[in-house]
Amino acid sequence: FKSYQQDCGSINLSTAPNKRLAKIERWAAHWQGKGWGTATVDKEFAIAQSLLNDRGNAHLFVDIGGNKGAYTDEIIRNYPDAQVVIFEPSRINAEALKKKFSHKKSVHVAPLAASGSGGAATLFSNEEGSVLGSLTKRRLDHFDIAFEQTEEVQKVRFEEYWINELNRQVISLCKIDIEGHEFDALTGFGEAINHIDVIQFEFGGTNIDTHTYFQDFWYFFRDNEFELFRISPLGAVKIPRYQEAEEFFITTNYLAKRRA
Repeated sequence: FKSYQQDCGSINLSTAPNKRLAKIERWAAHWQGKGWGTATVDKEFAIAQSLLNDRGNAHLFVDIGGNKGAYTDEIIRNYPDAQVVIFEPSRINAEALKKKFSHKKSVHVAPLAASGSGGAATLFSNEEGSVLGSLTKRRLDHFDIAFEQTEEVQKVRFEEYWINELNRQVISLCKIDIEGHEFDALTGFGEAINHIDVIQFEFGGTNIDTHTYFQDFWYFFRDNEFELFRISPLGAVKIPRYQEAEEFFITTNYLAKRRA
């Protein structure tokens, strides 16, 4: 390596050729779906829907991390008669969701944080009702974002909710977007994991703060008989095996589909 440095000199990443290479890198990642976490919800849902077994008769959807209800809006638009359960621990957001969907008796808002265990917890955010709210106090100084807003919330193990409130129903699609705590929530699914067709989850910078890795998701879903896909502009891109290159810490959405 030293001889290579002596031959080539130092590399200045601000030079035009390296800027072009960085642009190509971003372009290639984009088309693979890496970092395509800001895609419009309708595109995300359409790709998730394409993996459902019985698209015409899907009956129960779970939206974990409902925030303002955009994902549930898309569910209802495609399945107006479907039953939807929204988990949203933020008080202000939960109240807004209840008001928003008050005309839909098939939509239920659970003011809870799905987790690997039950009990009290602290929700941290940069402002009340923020989309960035997390059960971990994130370090976002590099974006000039301070996580000083706190709120006491209640956690629930999803398996317990599924048994006690949902009567062990089959779930067509479960979406999980809870700012770095997606894997923690999955560890609380228990037997419910065997009764879900498709799971959509987010992975990215929030996982740096919670110290969770794509490898954790890969082995969890492999062991539970799911195939993994990345949501991309080209559709659902199958991930046939784990590679360290999958540890891409820019917001990306994934799908886990139960093997037939």
